[in-house]
Amino acid sequence: MRRAGLLLLAALVAAGPALAQQPPAKPPAAKPGAQRPAAAAPKPTSKFPPPAFKITVATEAAYPPYNYLDRKGMPAGFEIELAQEACQRIKAECEFAAFKWDELVPGLIEKKFDVIMSSLDITSERRKRMGMSRRYYLSPGAFIAAKGAPFDGPPSLLRNKRIGIQRDSTHADWADKSFRRSAQLKRYNTVAEALDALARNEVDAVFGDKVELWLWSRKPEGSCCELVGQDIKDSQTLGIGVAAGLRKEDSKLREAFNKALGEMMADGTYKKINEKFFPFQLN
Repeated sequence: MRRAGLLLLAALVAAGPALAQQPPAKPPAAKPGAQRPAAAAPKPTSKFPPPAFKITVATEAAYPPYNYLDRKGMPAGFEIELAQEACQRIKAECEFAAFKWDELVPGLIEKKFDVIMSSLDITSERRKRMGMSRRYYLSPGAFIAAKGAPFDGPPSLLRNKRIGIQRDSTHADWADKSFRRSAQLKRYNTVAEALDALARNEVDAVFGDKVELWLWSRKPEGSCCELVGQDIKDSQTLGIGVAAGLRKEDSKLREAFNKALGEMMADGTYKKINEKFFPFQLN
């Protein structure tokens, strides 16, 4: 018995190398109809390309409905929605920030932000300090008078009438040039004072910025009155409109921004955004 055990041990030792060279056993074959483990699902990819670059758009956020802060404290308004659309078209990731009016132009030059969208009138002085985009809105001059007043036509209907204007304003410049002595021009320190006079029937009409007059007509104190007559556009006295402000050296950004604005005006996007805020077109 002891000899048989020794013989068995010797046989196992001799067979050891051969057993070590045998391949590992294969896993049992899957039964017909058995389900294999599901492969890991691929990560979803966005259908939108990643932004090409980042820019910051600054606004005063204190001039509704053009720019203001919404309930969450974020910049909103007509100009902000135009900027958001432009950012998508130029494939830029845009952040929006509110600054005080006096900080806007210095902040742009000091590179605290990249674009100003804050109702910047296009002037020769501003063009000396910064680059400006193409015009993206123009609020014309307009008249407002009591509802039913017989002035819904050319300005000549207001000859010999009492017209309220803001003293030392571009609208006063136009009225001085256009009426001279053919109307009674009554000057007030502010447009609000002129409109108060209209509500008290101390003047027959007020001439000023169309949007400002329209906004007043929607208030309880302005329910007496409505816009009348034709839009007044005069580049010499009333200016040529509003544009975005950019640094002069950022010419490629300005070109891309201008291209986006032009496309928006051509394909109807600008009109849709305009209609969300105003009952008349501003460009």
